[in-house]
Parts: sequence; structure tokens; C-alpha cells
Amino acid sequence: MTIQHNISLKKYNTFGVECYAKRFVSITSFYDLQQLLKTEKDIFLISGGSNMLLTKDIDKLVVFINIKGISIDRENENSVYLTVNAGENWHEFVLWCISQNYGGLENLSLIPGNVGTCPIQNIGAYGVEVKDIITKVAAIEIASGKQITFSNKDCKFGYRNSIFKNEAKGKYIINSVSFKLTTNKHKLNTSYGAIETALDKKNSTNLTIQDISDAVIAIRQSKLPDPKEIGNSGSFFKNPVISVSQFIALQKEYSSIPSYKISDTEIKVPAGWLVEQCGFKGKRYGNCGVHEKQALVLVNYGNASGKEIYELAQTIQESVVKKFGIQLEIEVNIV
Repeated sequence: MTIQHNISLKKYNTFGVECYAKRFVSITSFYDLQQLLKTEKDIFLISGGSNMLLTKDIDKLVVFINIKGISIDRENENSVYLTVNAGENWHEFVLWCISQNYGGLENLSLIPGNVGTCPIQNIGAYGVEVKDIITKVAAIEIASGKQITFSNKDCKFGYRNSIFKNEAKGKYIINSVSFKLTTNKHKLNTSYGAIETALDKKNSTNLTIQDISDAVIAIRQSKLPDPKEIGNSGSFFKNPVISVSQFIALQKEYSSIPSYKISDTEIKVPAGWLVEQCGFKGKRYGNCGVHEKQALVLVNYGNASGKEIYELAQTIQESVVKKFGIQLEIEVNIV
């Protein structure tokens, strides 16, 4: 465990923003993490770097969580229980599960980032949220260095939300996540329209979790840019949830507005559609812009600063409020 100085964070964030860490350390074991916390409390955590926008250099000690490992806790006829260390790449973990015929995560294929960050914002896609598969989260309390176990209920999961984004924010370092997956009789979630369309083209009557994963990967690759090719952090805004009465009023003026029913009183509206209707899709503003295929994705064309990207996001928010009366909430952590 060696602390380095003046380290570029460009390769540690999927936006590819150039910022520097005054001090930096890569952690590869729980022991090293606990030893570090005996002397360092004021730290800044980085894992997959997929859900943040750096707008300035970091004066705190930057701690890169790079702890690897997957273990099978127990297995029965229908289920398997896994514990996965925080530094494992999320998509590689999903592919490994599919190769083992472990079902439940296939709809979450190709989501960027590492396992340790998946509970923080309760990642979700195509009808599935990770809260439905997580059994517990193990985390190190920064103040004491002790490991605390959070049950699924303790995590207080919500839409792209959890206790780790609220009252526990900045107090813990997630070191592993445990999952319950199926080993047979998988419950395939194909209700999302885009998946149904992709599977119809396959024309298969005996679908597998591999088929679902392949369909999701194809959909995401057709809509979302690869962070290795152009800097981005996936969906930049949350899909807003509005009241049924507000939706009905909007529908009178915008008859084609898409929606997803949440409850008898709430409707979810796609943020990407709102942004596109405001004319931002495919537009470039200096070194940054809005992706040509997905208006929900802000991109760095190579030399954008985090401040430039954040200013574009604020401009988009203002435009959506003016046109629709809806305040878009940023999903990405602004640093």
C-alpha cells in the first residue's frame, strides 16, 4: 500500500475528465483498508468511476477501491448465494453469473462501474433493479474501521436511491455485496418493450438468461456510447416521477408523451424524451454535448472540463422546467 502524489484521475472516471489527486492510494485488501483508516479519515472514494462528474482537483486522499474476489456462500436446488468484493467489474460479474447459469442479473448487463457502487444508487435497467437481488451489503465504517452489515431492508432502497446516498453518505466504504440468484426455473423479465422487440427478431421459443443478456447488450450498444470511446457516465438524469394530474395536463398539449405507470397516483416520464423535445439531442457545445442516439447521455468529446459538462446539464434542466414544468434530477454525483 503506497500513497502516491499528484496523480491524474482521467482514467479513473468514465467521463475522462482531467483532474488530479493531491494524494492517491490503491487498496487491494480489507486489511490494507482497515490499516489506512487508522490514520486517514478525510478521504475521497473512487471505484469504477462511472457515476460521478469531477469538476475540480481533489485535495483529500483519493482511495481507489480495487478489492477483487467472488465467493459462493451456499447453494441449494433453486438458489445460489454469492458474496462479491467491491472492486469486481459489474458487467464482467454479470457475464460470469450467466456462464454459471445463475439467473437474476441478466437485465443489468453492460452497466458500467464496479460491484461496490451498485447498491449506492440501486442500479436498474429494463424492468429490473439490483435491490431485488441483493441480500446484504458489508461496509467499513470510516470513523471506527469496523465492518457493518446492512440487510436489504437496512439499505432503504428506492428508485436510484439508498441509505448510502442519504444518511449514510460519506460514513462507510462498501467492501462487498451479497446476492441471491436462481440456479434453475429462472424468472425471465421480458416485459420491457425494447427487449420484447429484440427477442421477437430472435424468434426463439425457449429463451435463456443468455438470450436476455444478449438482447440487453445489443440494445445498450445501439443506444449508448462506450465510455472507452467517448467519455460519458450513462444516464445523466433520473426519469422524473410526476402526479397523474400533472401528466394528464401535459398529455393534452403533448399527446405523444411516453409514460410508465408507477401507482394510481404517480407516472414516470422518460427524461431522455423531455431533453430531446427541448432540442438538445445530438447537439455539441464546445468540448461536450448530448449524445446523438440517446438524449439522456451527456458526453465529453475529449477535452471538456467537468465544469463545462455540469453547466450544460444545468442549461438542460432550466429548459425542461420552462417547457414542461418538470425539474430533472441529476443521477450522477457532482464532485
